[in-house]
Order: sequence, then structure tokens, then C-alpha cells
Amino acid sequence: MSHAVVSDLRAGRRRDGASWTDGAAPAVSWRTDTPAPGWRQASARLTLTRPDDGGRTETVDLDGGDSVCVPWPFRPLRSRERVLLQVSTTGSDGVRSEPAEIDVEAPLLEASDWSACWVALPAGTPDDRPGQFRHTVDLGPGVVRARLHVTALGVYEAELNGARVGSDVLAPGWTSYRDRVLFQTHDITGLVRPCRNTLGIWLAGGWFTERYGFFGRARRAYEGPAAVLAQVEVTYEDGRHAVVGTSPDWRCRPSDALLSSGVYAGERFDARGHDPAWSTPGGGGEGWLPVAVRDVPHELLRPAGAEPVRRVGEVAPVAVLSSPSGKTLVDFGQNLVGRVRIRVDGPRGHTVTLRHAEVLENGELATRQLRQAHSVDAYTLRGGGVEEWEPRFTFHGFRYLQIDDWPGAFDPSSVTAVVCSSDLRRTGRFSSSEPLLDRFHENVVWSMRGNFLSIPTDCPQRDERLGWTGDLQVFAGTAATLHDCGAFLASWLSDLALEQARHGGVTPLVVPSAMPEDTDGVVAAWGDAATVVPWTLYERLGDIDLLSRQFPSMRAWAEAELACADPDGLWTRGYQLGDWLDPKAPADRPREGRTHPSLVASAYLFRSLDIVARTARILGDTALARHYGGLAERTRLAFLQTYVTPAGRMVSEGPTTYALALVFGIAREPDLRAALGRRLAEIVREDGYRIGTGFVGTPLIMDALCATGRLDAAARLLLQTEEPSWLYPVTVGATTVWERWDALLPDGSVNPHEMTSFNHYALGAVADWLHRGLAGLAPAEPGYRRLRVSPTVLTGLSHARSEQTTPYGRASVEWTVADGALTVSALVPPNTTAEVVLPDGPRPDAGPGRHRWVLPWTPAARPVVEHGLDTDLADLVDDPEALRLVRSILAEHDPGRARAFGGAIRYEAGSTLRTALLFTDPAALTAIERALADLHRRRDGSRRTPPSGGSRASGSP
Repeated sequence: MSHAVVSDLRAGRRRDGASWTDGAAPAVSWRTDTPAPGWRQASARLTLTRPDDGGRTETVDLDGGDSVCVPWPFRPLRSRERVLLQVSTTGSDGVRSEPAEIDVEAPLLEASDWSACWVALPAGTPDDRPGQFRHTVDLGPGVVRARLHVTALGVYEAELNGARVGSDVLAPGWTSYRDRVLFQTHDITGLVRPCRNTLGIWLAGGWFTERYGFFGRARRAYEGPAAVLAQVEVTYEDGRHAVVGTSPDWRCRPSDALLSSGVYAGERFDARGHDPAWSTPGGGGEGWLPVAVRDVPHELLRPAGAEPVRRVGEVAPVAVLSSPSGKTLVDFGQNLVGRVRIRVDGPRGHTVTLRHAEVLENGELATRQLRQAHSVDAYTLRGGGVEEWEPRFTFHGFRYLQIDDWPGAFDPSSVTAVVCSSDLRRTGRFSSSEPLLDRFHENVVWSMRGNFLSIPTDCPQRDERLGWTGDLQVFAGTAATLHDCGAFLASWLSDLALEQARHGGVTPLVVPSAMPEDTDGVVAAWGDAATVVPWTLYERLGDIDLLSRQFPSMRAWAEAELACADPDGLWTRGYQLGDWLDPKAPADRPREGRTHPSLVASAYLFRSLDIVARTARILGDTALARHYGGLAERTRLAFLQTYVTPAGRMVSEGPTTYALALVFGIAREPDLRAALGRRLAEIVREDGYRIGTGFVGTPLIMDALCATGRLDAAARLLLQTEEPSWLYPVTVGATTVWERWDALLPDGSVNPHEMTSFNHYALGAVADWLHRGLAGLAPAEPGYRRLRVSPTVLTGLSHARSEQTTPYGRASVEWTVADGALTVSALVPPNTTAEVVLPDGPRPDAGPGRHRWVLPWTPAARPVVEHGLDTDLADLVDDPEALRLVRSILAEHDPGRARAFGGAIRYEAGSTLRTALLFTDPAALTAIERALADLHRRRDGSRRTPPSGGSRASGSP
């Protein structure tokens, strides 16, 4: 008999252990941990105890294997209600598990629960001026429960009796303030005293008072001053309740210490104006003013349902540099998002200034790319000993820190980079036999960590940091693989639906909408976040409740697209962003890549219509499923008729064009798919196996190549280290993913275009394929209820592994090529099964437990090709050793010609090396021909007398 234990029990989507729900009937999820092979859940028992209702207990028995996003089976919770939830399971072997239990508590669920009012600094104070608010109240003995419900239009930090409340950073986060403001609930029972208690709140404008926009047109998105709302609720042991909230009785003042604070600008703090005891009953001093009351509807308030922003890590300096101009620069060795904590000792009134940037240019801090985001923090010392300070209400994207006016000799241990991010649980880990690929994967993780900060942003450093819908749409699969972001993205999708409803079904370019231009048009791939993101979360997390909640938004977007479509079902009208940042597009016109924007729009029209049809079917609406399914089929057929030739060529010859047709399921007929895959591989080869896709095509290209059997092209593309490629940034020291493939040029200079971020996750979206495709671990049914084990073995790699924490438990797949064999291992979680497709074909399904398969494996033999000046360029690029030889000789004889040859040349079948080297120095041509002949002789001799051993890469079974 094997031991089984229920674990990871939660009510709602949050994974950080918080007991607060975000609604009256949260979905319940759990998993069962057991070493028993083949274990499956036969039933589950859910028991609820209501201590606020005399300890009444309810029990519900559920038959079957459901354990993820199970609908709340009890009476809905009331505001403030506490319950104890216990779950145990029984396996198919009849053995009951050990139970798990958690406390669950409902926050304030109704607008009428609030008696507090919104308060702000006095009239006439600048809207973005940071302030401090305080109030003292007497509490009697016998307090058994105390809660603080608090939020802000802006960002806040609360203190009670001199102690910090909670660990949240930049609370309550950024939402669509016009429609939804989140509040946090904190347990403050351990902080209250049976006497006088003082609640103090720091307040700054944060996202609420920031100015948004480009080209000198930045302006406020929201009206009015920053404001705060707080309500303390106390329960005594005799059953009495007391409520104290922000009101006209509170006092405030513009902070004498926190002089200014902005998301983009940074923060200025003067410690001489700070009273450390200001939030205690005996502190505060004089100069406090009556608050101004703001009229903000309580109907906007919603309990926070996602993990908050927190300090999630610290990074110490790895080097201290002196710039050519004599500045002190600190290198943290990692591009990150957060701020710097300092420990400093100096004279009173001395100011230390901290400037932040992602890279250096000519040895100095590179700040041109920040545009109007100053990213400067300044601290003025109070004097009298060592002082420690960290900014409260700002964050920066940086690797390098410039320190101006440090008092005395600088010790690098005096500064620490504090990493800030929404506190999401890591779920996906990857490793391989290629260190550059592993580092690239970690770069993707760091970019997600830095840009999943309250909302999913595009970049964390310049005057933008907005929730661009297109970036998230292409990255959603990767995000759901790397971290449990279900609660985080469910919260953002609430804002998307609210913004969409304000604009007639049109999804804004950024969410929350912060600029009038956000909704100027209906933009494919960006607006399709409304359909793709909830569908992806359903696939990865099994969250059917979220799918149902978002379905009206999904339909509304589909209808907005249809309103723009042509009568034949294509979408050829209107302004589109296309395959944004295709490396072939002009630097200042990133939408003008090789894939025509109307083709991108039509493909996404099909994609969204297909998703809406599938969703309707899952939700049980067969009429809507037929309706949208028919519209999707009309668009699919029109796409094939208009954009695909009978010979299997696309009318727009970018690699993204082919990837869209193959991966979205537009091209379905086997012969057509084979022809499209063949041509796609030719285009990739013509590009020299360098990446040729932008935001839209990059997540799809590896799937498209591998699905059509073009594994050699996929391997060369994936492992390419020349620019543009996924691994080029890694070779020049990148620690995050870049916005542009060439953000840092090969000569070490920064791309001159002002839209150049060194922390932008979109082009890292291929990391999802590293798990699903390369390592071979993917969901075969929503939420990994059924897994797919299907590794892709590529030349140049001998090992790959994916490990994921699925909703059912830990799963892993890894493969290794060694000693003439391919070994595949898999771990299947309890209560799931796995379909298995190995390179030599399908295997029987695998049940819970560990599995191992061994196949004979012979490396694919490449033919020995004799190269010369009349060699076909397609053959030359398929021989990396010969290509390197040609380039090295060119570089020796004619460096300018070598740069041209290594840059824009197309390695096209039918074109020869001699033609490509037209007007090259004859001496160089002679040297190339001689070197290629020597290479062939050397190889031919090696082939005739094979060595006794050698390395194996991969091949075919």
C-alpha cells in the first residue's frame, strides 16, 4: 500500500499562500502526491468548517478525477467570512489519502461594506506630490481579529505603530482605474495594541499620475490627485466589532522626506525631513493638515486576486568600473528590474545620486534609449551614522549603476540591487547540452520576471513600460510554461475586457489603456490577445471558469475583426503592425517586413474565429460553435485561394508567412503542408540560417519547420550565433532578451534607433517550444490532464530536458544521445496519462510514474561535397566549415568584401560563389579555391580512413 498525501490545496488562482479570496465562490484545486505507479483519483471529499457560523461543517463527495479548478461546491461566502477547507482523495485502489487543509477568508465583497472615504492631500497640492497620512485610534483589550483593507489611486505603503504592514511593493498595482481599483486585505492582529494605535500611510502618484505618450505628446491618462482608502476592522473576543476608516478626521501633509517620486523619473528622498516614529502614537510632530475628501465610487473596488509585486531577490555587484569621464559605475552582472538599496555614512545634507542603465556605450552609462525616463534616484543624508535607504515607489530596468557624490571611499558591498516582480511561482525549467541555449532560456526567465510587474509590460526601463497586448499575445504560452501566471493574467484580462467594452469591442494596443492612440484602429495580433491569452491559459492550466468569464470579450473582439473584414472573409483593410521588427524591415519602419500586414491580419482573423468556435463548443453553445466555425472556415479557404499558389508557394515570401499557414492550421492537406515546409526551409537557408521573423513569426517558426520534418533547418536556425539569431545576444553578454535582434551591434555599439530595449520578452517566445518541441513535454489535454511526450532530436545537441510543475504535479521529459542510442525518460504526475510519440513512432500511453525508452540512433551522415568557386550557394551554406573557411580568407584579403559577404547575401539555390564574389580581388579568389580544394582532400582522406572514435550529434532512428 502506497502513501498518498493531498498538497497544493488552494481556493482561487493565487499561488502565494494568501488566504484571501477574490470572490464568494472560488474554484478549488489540489493535487495528490504519491509514489504509487498508475495512481488515479477515484473520488474526493471536500469538508468545509464555518467557525463564524458556530463551527457548522459541510461535506461534499465528488466522484471522478477532477482536481483542478473544481467549482466551489458550497454556499457562497459572505464578506469577511472565514472557513476551514479540507480535502482528501481516494485512489482507484480504494485507499484514502492524508487530507490537506487551508484557511479561506472572504474580504469585502460588496460596495456597501465600505464606510471609509477616499482622502487626498489638501487642495492646491500638485496631484503627483507624495504625501503621508496618519490617524490614531484607541482599541480595547481582547482583540481576536484585526484586518486592514487598503488601496490607492496611486501607490501606497502602510505602517501600523511603526511597523510595516505586509510585504507588497507598489501596491495596489496598475489597473484600468476608470473601471476597477484593486484593494489588499492584511491581517494586522499581531500589530494592534490594547491602547492607542496609529496607522500611517505613505502615498505617491505611481501609475495614476504618470504621463504617457510619445513624440513629445506625453500627458496624464487619469484625472485628479493621488488618493488613498483604508478601513480597519476589529473583532473582540466578546463578539463586538469596530470599524475605523479614512475620513475627514484624518491628517496628512506633503512629505518632507519623500520629495518626489515617479515611475519614469525616479525618486528623491531627504532623510533630514523624515521622522522614523511618524506612524507611532507618540510620533508625528507638527504640521499635519486636514485631508481633502475625494468622491470615488466604491463600486469600482475589487479584491486583489493575483500575487502582488514583492522584492523577489537581491543581486550583489560583480565589478566596479571607472568610466572615461571618471564616473563610478557598478556592474551587477545581470540586467534586472527593481531598485538599489544603499548603506551610506556621510555628513548631514550630503546627497548621493544613483543613475541607472542597461548597457554602457563608449564606457559611459547609455541613457539615450531611456528617452524621457530619467531613472534617477537621489538620497540626502540626515547624518550621524550609517544610513540605509531604498526607494519606495519607483523601479528601473538596469544592469549598471552610476554613483555620483558618494561620501568617502566607495565600498561595493554598500549597494545591493533589489529585484522586484509580481511574486509568481516558477514552474518550468529547461536544460540542454548547449550552454548558450541554456543561458538564452535564463535570459527569457529574467525578461519575464522584469516585465511581469503588476501588469505584463513590453519593457521596464524607458518612458513606456506599458501593457502592450501584442507582446503578451505571442508570449502567453511561454509565460504559462515558465511561471504559474494564471491569477496574474486573469487580473490583466479583466482590465482588457473592461477597456474593450469602453471601445465597442476593440482591444486597445495597451492595457490598461493609457493613450488616446491605443484605440485608433483594430490591429491584428495585438487585439487578438483577447482570444489567444484566455485560450492559452485554458490549455495550460485547465481554467474553464476563466474561459467562460472571458467569452463575451472573445466574441466582442471577433466581431470587431469581422466588421473590418472583406466580404470573402479576408482582412485586407486598415492600418496594421504586421510582423513587427522583422529583421529585414527598415530600422525606422519596423512594420514593413517581408510578410504583408494584410496576410498577418487574415491569419489572425482565422485564428480568433477558430478559438471562439472551439470555446463555444467547450462551453456547450453548439449554435455559436457552428456559426463561428463556419466563419473561420470561410476565412481559411479564402486565405488559401488568395495567398497560396497551387505549387505550394506563398505570395508573400517571408518565413512568417509560411509559419502562420502551417502552425495556425490554415494549410491542412498533407501535400500542401509538405510543399510549404520545403519552401520555408529554403527561405531559412537563403537567409543563412539567421532568424528572419519578427514578433508574430518568432514563436511559430520552430513549430513550422519541425512539423513538416525540416529538422536540419530547425537545428541550424536554433543554434545560430551570428546576428540576427536567438543566441547572438548571448555571445555578446546579454542576460535578458532584446527588443531588436541587433540592439547591440557586432562592433559593440548600441543600435542608434531610439526604440531599443535590452529587456523585452517577445522575441524570447520560442522558449515555449524549447519545452514543448525540443525537450518534448506538452499538454495533450487542458491543464496537463493528459500529457504529450514527443521529443525532437536535433543535430548539434546531445541532450535536452524540460521539467514543469503542472496543475497535477511535477512532470519531466528528457532525452540523451550517446553510444549509438537515444534514451528518453519521462515522469508522469499522478492522476494523469501521457501519449508518447518518439522519433520512430507512437508508443502505448504511459500512466503515472517514471518511464524510459531506448532507441538505436545513428547520426545522419552528410555527403562529402567538393566545393569550388562554382559551388551553389545553397550547398555552401549547408556546409558550415566550408563557409567559415571562405569568410576567413575574405577577411584576410578584403575585409570590406568579407562584411558584405557575411551580411545581406542570399544563399539561394542556383547562385554560385563566383557570382557572389564578383569584383573580388583575384588573389582572394585563388586563395579560396585552393583552400576549398585542400578541405575536400582532407575530408576525403578522413572518409576513406575513418577514425576509431568520434563525437555523435543526432540523426535518424
